[in-house]
This record gives sequence, C-alpha cells and structure tokens, in this order.
Amino acid sequence: MMKLNSARAAWHDSLYTPWDSQGAHVEQIGLLGCSVQKTEKMVTSRHAMHQSVSARIQHAIATLPGNLQAFGNFMYSPMASIDEKEEAEELVFLGAYNAGPKMMAKKFERARHVAIAVLFRYRRMHQGGQSEGVDPLPTPEAFRGWLLQEHGVKLASENWARDWEPFVVACFNACNDLDKAALVPVSRCINEMKEAA
Repeated sequence: MMKLNSARAAWHDSLYTPWDSQGAHVEQIGLLGCSVQKTEKMVTSRHAMHQSVSARIQHAIATLPGNLQAFGNFMYSPMASIDEKEEAEELVFLGAYNAGPKMMAKKFERARHVAIAVLFRYRRMHQGGQSEGVDPLPTPEAFRGWLLQEHGVKLASENWARDWEPFVVACFNACNDLDKAALVPVSRCINEMKEAA
C-alpha cells in the first residue's frame, strides 16, 4: 500500500502501477500487444486501498494549473513525458531569468542550459520523495563539465561567482518555488486523509 510520508512520494506512488496488480497486467498487454499468462488473483484490500488513495492524490494533482502539473510530473511521475520535461526546464529558466538582471543574447542562450543543469541537479536530489539524494554536480567544475559533455556548452571558470553563481542560485530558488506550489494540493490531500483516518 502507498505510504503517505511525503507529498513527493505520494505523487510518485499515485501514478505508479504495482507489478502485482491487475492494472499492471492490462498495461503490459497493451504495451506488448499480446496477452501474458497470469494466474487468477483476487483484488486484495491492499490493492483497493492503493487505488482509492491514488485516486485522491491524482485528483489533487489535477487541480493544479497545467504548468505546475508538468513540473510535478517531471519531478515525481514514473510516466513523465519529454513535453513535461521541456516545460519544467522552461519554467525554471523563466523563473530565474525574471528574478535577475537582463542578459545579453549570448549569455541568455547559455543561461537556458544552466537552468536545465540546475533542474537536473534538483530532480536527482529530490527523487524518491524524501529529498535525500546526492547532488550529482556539487562543484562548479563538475557543473561546467556536465554542461560541456551533455550540451556542448562551455562556461568560463574565471569569475564564476560573479557571472554564473547568482543565476544558479536563482534557478534553485525557482525550482524550490515551483516544487512547493506543485506539492501544496497533494500535501493538503494527505493531511485531510490522515485527519479522517
């Protein structure tokens, strides 16, 4: 059964189909285009409870505006799409860009990639629902190396603290703001279920 320890974990678990469920069997039939031999199994109260709690969490998610749903799905859904990833990246970039000084065109394009790298870091640090992940790019050197390897974007190491560190911080702040806003209805739903229990 789904544990309601955090809104992040609840978001993920509400969209996850357990492999021992009938839903997973039907999903596999659709994906494979064929039927897979499976022994009959009654739906247990555990599965029914999971479906009930999942429906409530999914309803809470559906109350969010589309952009926050996309951000939350990219962060926590096991079925996140490329479109949701791109929308989340754009939201982080715009949030950070609008919070700081205007940029020249050359820096503006590199800043988009910096926002993508920060979201990559933020997602890895918060996946799993308990925010216990390790920062995959903890140093400016690792950050710049990842950007060069993954996106072909070279950032100068000179004047890092002046040129890029404030924008990286602004991107993390944008991630935090978007994350908190996306998780509000899920947290509220969890609290209501706990009070009713």
